[in-house]
Amino acid sequence: MDLGVLRKVGNNEQVEVTTPVIITWHNGKSRMVGDFRALNTYNVLDRYPIHRIHEKFTQFSQAKLITAMDAPKGIHRIVLTDNSKRLLRMMVHCGIYEYLRIQLVIKNALSYY
Repeated sequence: MDLGVLRKVGNNEQVEVTTPVIITWHNGKSRMVGDFRALNTYNVLDRYPIHRIHEKFTQFSQAKLITAMDAPKGIHRIVLTDNSKRLLRMMVHCGIYEYLRIQLVIKNALSYY
């Protein structure tokens, strides 16, 4: 919430919500995300996804300069529309929250980024 990625919404609204899932990273830290697999079944797969990573590494090997970017925080710069926010809600013990910015768990999010 401190990053402006989530916002609490009214508990009395009748909305579609998903359940949260706890993901544990390789370094032992945990993170809560929404389980949006059902929503992803309705999303049409992007016809032009990102390039294959091994092709990019071949191009990088010939580069003179390479820039490093913080992709996880960079994707949070993409603000969702109001209709999309309504679809990306999850219920936790202290209320209903909605995402304000795009999440990597949504199909096509990475190719859009």
